Order: sequence, then C-alpha cells, then structure tokens
Amino acid sequence: FLQFVFHTYTAGFTLFNGNGTTKAEEYSVQQKQVFCGLGAVSYAACIGALPLVFMNRYTLQSPLTQLIVKQLLPAPLLGLMSAFTTAVVRSPEFENGIEVMDKNGNVVGVSQKAGEKAVKETALSRAVLFGTTFFLPSVLTYFVRSTKWARTPRALASVRMLMVTSVLAGMLPVSLSMFSQCGEIKRADLEEEILSSTEETELFYNRGI
Repeated sequence: FLQFVFHTYTAGFTLFNGNGTTKAEEYSVQQKQVFCGLGAVSYAACIGALPLVFMNRYTLQSPLTQLIVKQLLPAPLLGLMSAFTTAVVRSPEFENGIEVMDKNGNVVGVSQKAGEKAVKETALSRAVLFGTTFFLPSVLTYFVRSTKWARTPRALASVRMLMVTSVLAGMLPVSLSMFSQCGEIKRADLEEEILSSTEETELFYNRGI
C-alpha cells in the first residue's frame, strides 16, 4: 500500500510537470497519461513489494537475506520503478513529439526525438534522486545498528528518518540540476522536416520536471 501511495504521488507530480505540447487524435494526452499512469503505479508497487513477499512466503530469515531484501534491494528497485513510472506517464511526449524552439523562442516544429530525450533525462534524474535517497540511509543505518549506537528500535527509526530527510534535501537540487529544464538538442539529431525548416545548429525544448 505504501509503495502504491508513493508511486501515485510521483506519477501525479510527473503528469502535471511534463511537456503537454500535443494532443492524441482519439483522446487527450492527459487522459491517456492517467490510464497509463495507473497501470504503471500498480505494476511498480507490486514489483517493489515482491522481494519482501517472496522472503516471507518462503520464510527466508537468514541475516544475509534480511540485509539484501530489507536494506539493500529496495533502494535500487525504487529508483528503477520511479524511472519506469516517469517514462510511462510521459510516454505521449515521445510518441507524439514536443515543440522545439530556436534561440529566440520561436517554435520550429514538433519532434519525437526531442520528446524521447526529454523523457529519458527526466527518468534518469528521478531514478538517481530516489535510488540514492533510500540507498545511502539504508547503508548508514546498517553500520549504526552494528555499532549499537542506537540501542532501541525507536532510536534507530529516528536516526534512519533523519538520514533519509538529510539525503533527500541534498539530492533534490542535485537531481534537478542534472539536466537543464530548457534542454538542448542538435539540429542534426532532429527529423528531416525540422532540418528543412531552420538553419539553427542547436534547438531547445522544455524538458519538464
């Protein structure tokens, strides 16, 4: 349930902060994004909970299994699923394309390649943000537990929460600054119809958040 809530929030954030350039022919892009997002969120929540369900189902309770399944595996899995939901929710951008502009802000055309680049960059930044935010505290918490610095479960939970908050606060600006919101793409990387409509060597697009 908590996985579902988390991915629902991030999918909603992605939906409202993408590049809504074009509309699909049969239904609005936003409607398609909502349906795709619900499917992606459900899938990501199930995949995220699967290792823990598998461990409990087959009573794998060894210390090594506990360390891998409860401490190390969730973070990269969460980062991967965050990138997946981002790509699915914003899939209309690389299916239908997004607007590309010259240096003066004039729209030159609509490019699928620019849309693909924008979605890839956003998905990667999202994976780095959440993967790092939950991986580092897990590793640090393991060492805190082994040194018995936090002696009670409540103290350990407080330390972990403090670590997650601190890493998230530090990683948020890093994630947002990995790629500029006003992305650049070379003219040679665009479609033929756009190449014939401008002589600019570099064009720009709104990447979204």
